[in-house]
Amino acid sequence: MPMSIGAGRGWAVAILAFCLAQTAVGQVFPEWHGKLEKRVYRSRTGKTLPYRLWKPAHYDSLRSCPLILFLHGAGERGDDNEAQLKNDEFLNLVLDPQHPAILVAPQCPKDQWWSQIEFDRSRPQGFSPEPTEPMRLTMELLDSLEKELRIDPARRYVTGLSMGGFGTIDLLMRRPGYFAAAVPICGGGDSSRASLIADVAIWVFHGAQDPVVPVERSRCVVEALKRIGAPVRYTEYPDVGHDAWKKAYLEPELRPWLFQQSRERARKQ
Repeated sequence: MPMSIGAGRGWAVAILAFCLAQTAVGQVFPEWHGKLEKRVYRSRTGKTLPYRLWKPAHYDSLRSCPLILFLHGAGERGDDNEAQLKNDEFLNLVLDPQHPAILVAPQCPKDQWWSQIEFDRSRPQGFSPEPTEPMRLTMELLDSLEKELRIDPARRYVTGLSMGGFGTIDLLMRRPGYFAAAVPICGGGDSSRASLIADVAIWVFHGAQDPVVPVERSRCVVEALKRIGAPVRYTEYPDVGHDAWKKAYLEPELRPWLFQQSRERARKQ
């Protein structure tokens, strides 16, 4: 039975409470934070979206670079352009000089969400035809960066944790054919729309003991993708709670797997 909006908001409060409780947890790569340029995207209507930008060493000598979009969790929302780096394990994806990439990390405003599914579970699947404003601005930001930076159109990747894990699946479904690979962590999505992302290489992570986002949210998406033969991988940590990203982003196989993915490869599968 679909849950009420009020129940959905209670679930969202649980996510936020967990994230706020993590503020004292140590960061893995704090010395790298200052190397991500602070920027603000401004839309034609005057809306703004803070974001951090990483360009690899020797960027100017490269013909093109893969793009990684990172979507943070609920506890990192705001407008300081700092908090989205709090759970910084994701930086491990770009610190290997053998895999140069552009990294974009926008910051969702306070009290807003990457995905409608985060706060409205009254729908059986929770997908909204229209993106949330932060997601719409993120898509506009990507379009703007495509014109500015030398992004490899065959190697665009998206990843996110918790609220950002939901946002990852949401964005894939709003931009079919745009991304080559995705890494959603402790999130979920609308499994009834799995066919929209069947040609994307996806590696899903979740903790089996997650008290905030039920592990079934990831399992449902994975099962739907497997039923249609999509190239999906799934790692479930038996003894991990909500912070599965602390293990996932440091998995030795993740980075090489990610950079092997391309739209050309997807079309051949």
